[in-house]
Amino acid sequence: MTRPQGRPPIVVGVGPGPGGNVALAWAADEADRRHLPLLLVLAQDLAAPRRHPAARRQSWERWKDVLRAGADHTLKEAVAFVGSRRPQVRVEALLAEGHPAQVLQEQAQNASQVVLGSWHLSAVQERFTSAAVAMPLVARAPCPVVVVPEPEHTTAEDPYFVVGVDGSQCSAAAVDYAFAEAARRGALLRALHVWLPPRPGSVDEATGLQECRRLLSETVAGRTERYPEVGVRHEVVAGHPVDVLTRASEHALGLVVGSRGRGGFPGMLLGSVSQGVVLHGRCPVVIVPHPHED
Repeated sequence: MTRPQGRPPIVVGVGPGPGGNVALAWAADEADRRHLPLLLVLAQDLAAPRRHPAARRQSWERWKDVLRAGADHTLKEAVAFVGSRRPQVRVEALLAEGHPAQVLQEQAQNASQVVLGSWHLSAVQERFTSAAVAMPLVARAPCPVVVVPEPEHTTAEDPYFVVGVDGSQCSAAAVDYAFAEAARRGALLRALHVWLPPRPGSVDEATGLQECRRLLSETVAGRTERYPEVGVRHEVVAGHPVDVLTRASEHALGLVVGSRGRGGFPGMLLGSVSQGVVLHGRCPVVIVPHPHED
């Protein structure tokens, strides 16, 4: 199984787990809309045990062969699923050895975007499931990363995207992505800026609110001329960004945010807001890196 050549593919992380076809279906539909190939990647961390007797190592090799056969079967089923859903999409598959986050990060270097599934679990369980792959991948991938919730959510009758705007360069890149995606889907766009009202007496609240509206308007400016078909609604909402964006994502086609927002410390690879919406967003969450960030 080889990877597609030519235009950068949409890479999909494939693996065992409940409802995995939801992310696969989302990626197949997106590949069809964008006229891009699809690369399905299944990574297995099969490091051989060290300092064990030869008999145990031989037993491990046999078990590894069984695991590989099962993974190959999973990939073939995923390829068949895409073929039945979007037969015009060119699809390839890759079975790789290594930690899924590391394998997908390597594939992300030449991808248009990477798509993962996310099953909402308890805070303890999340550490060992999709989040263990999503967090390091989102922190370092040079392309957008899409985390699709399982099971599939319901969208509003008038479809819309939500984009978080905070005035950062990553936020501007997220706005670009959101406009293009809304135009591609024929959807509305909610440009949302979240602010925390100041303590009484510290800053004039009216002035702070006016500054938030100015920042939101300036960030969105110019895109409306490029995408006149996209209806845009500006919203300034008080509260914690993760809470506000999570609520806004309830019936959205997608929630788009930058990988790193304003006020971050040097060396931070993933903003707390990005991390929060990946864990708690109720629609496909798109994390967009700044085009020039390392």
